[in-house]
Amino acid sequence: MEETNSHVVLFPFPAHGHISPYLALATRLHQYQSDLIITVVSTPRNIDFIRSSLPISTSINLHSLPFSPADYGLPQSESTIDLLPHQFPIFFSATESLRPAFDEFIADISTRDSVCIISDMFFGWTVDVARKHKAFHSIFLGMTGFSGAVILSLWLNLPHNLTSSEQFSLPEYSEVIVNRSELPVYLLFANGKDPLSLFMQRQLSSFYKTDVIMLNAIKELDPSGLVMLRKTFKTLVLPMGPFLGAPNLSALPSGNDSQIIEWLDLLPPASVIYIAFGSQESINSKQMMELALALEESGRPFIWAIRPPIGFSVKDEFKDEWLPLGFKARTKKDNRGLFVHDWAPQVRILSHKSTGAFISHCGWNSVLESLYYGVPIIGWPLGADQPFNLRVLVQLGVCVKVVIRNKETSKVEKEKVKDIMEMVMGENEKAREIRKKTKEIRDVIRGTWKEEEGSSMKSFMEFLEVSKTGAK
Repeated sequence: MEETNSHVVLFPFPAHGHISPYLALATRLHQYQSDLIITVVSTPRNIDFIRSSLPISTSINLHSLPFSPADYGLPQSESTIDLLPHQFPIFFSATESLRPAFDEFIADISTRDSVCIISDMFFGWTVDVARKHKAFHSIFLGMTGFSGAVILSLWLNLPHNLTSSEQFSLPEYSEVIVNRSELPVYLLFANGKDPLSLFMQRQLSSFYKTDVIMLNAIKELDPSGLVMLRKTFKTLVLPMGPFLGAPNLSALPSGNDSQIIEWLDLLPPASVIYIAFGSQESINSKQMMELALALEESGRPFIWAIRPPIGFSVKDEFKDEWLPLGFKARTKKDNRGLFVHDWAPQVRILSHKSTGAFISHCGWNSVLESLYYGVPIIGWPLGADQPFNLRVLVQLGVCVKVVIRNKETSKVEKEKVKDIMEMVMGENEKAREIRKKTKEIRDVIRGTWKEEEGSSMKSFMEFLEVSKTGAK
């Protein structure tokens, strides 16, 4: 790309967890090369969400691509947030219908601009559009290198189908042993002929063809994962994290934000447990009951971004019967906890001095936010890359595992949860070591964007430079 009249097109997958780091990336691009034309592309309703999340004075352009989920029997929200489990494979395949309009958009701007496309891993077909119009292409991978390498190997090879064993190694990385319990539910039942397998293999094969793989990851935290990616895909791999959403990008506006912060202000430092399992997921009803009992018996204050258990839509009305009898009333009477039934202001909570631990599904955005503010993690992965993120966190010494769930039968007992809370938040040697490690990692992460010397800054500047040279 030339330094003038250069156009960067960012194309996130239509899910809030994917969109937020893209907006942080767009802001960073504009900050360091203000003469770039920057356009974020998405579907109409997601463009409306993005527009509401950006400053009014932003110079970032937005472009809508027509999308009709109803044609596939899907909700009209154009996002994964309203999907039932059986609808996810349909939604993924439906997003391929965006290709003609995207191709037309790139064809138009490439007649006057030098174009760089930064696409989501689930939009792998964009690499062919880039080649067609002689555009530079990069895939932005919103996870750490280890998790990315493992997930890509699992989907591209489906090694779990070649054995009946509970454990198996990966074809490219014989040193990595995967437990069947770590497989995402959809992958567990994938056989290479089902629609989701075919979709994933079509998209992920693009990693072999792209010009650059960008990661929302930290070089110092995952050097072996970066080696794995580079070994397999033999392209430029650049860790450039963290791309963190500003507070208004981490949650939709909520009227109870001020109430939450005022409540936190009254509590001692590092005393509160924050519980959230992401915008898409939940735990099963038995696990929810045990977690509530553990919280009550621990006596520790908490904020729980709570959603209906597995089997219900995340937007269903919450029923108190899913919790121990009288639990919410006792919590309210003692002023010992807060339940958030809508969107929680996660960054505000994690950045508050009173927050001492995060019971998390280990989604990578949440992980980066927690570590950036020095909050230890109690890991409860539910799917996708989360079990492999957990491995990285445990190795770093900043996380303790509760359970890995890919079945509703995964057992969680209140005593175990209570013991882990104490292990992370108590006045014991293990807790002190976890807090010490977490603060060390916090300092590493905050140093990655230092001018000239930061590892992510170096990767970012390398990306700007290499993108000028043009596509393969």
